[in-house]
Amino acid sequence: MCLGVPAKVLEIRGEKALVDFGGVTRETFITLLDDVKVGDYVMIHTGYAIEKLKPEEAEETLKMFKEIIEL
Repeated sequence: MCLGVPAKVLEIRGEKALVDFGGVTRETFITLLDDVKVGDYVMIHTGYAIEKLKPEEAEETLKMFKEIIEL
């Protein structure tokens, strides 16, 4: 089973971006996607942004993850 996690792009650093996973920040490669901008939401899998997401979709998924963690 594979797991992709949505994250918000905070900074672009060449081929990498600093992203926020609901309070946790990490660097990820953005080389697989075109036109990633600060403020975009992307799906992260194994250190790579693999898909751009609509903000509502990403926020709903992050909300569900938070609810699971709080259980």
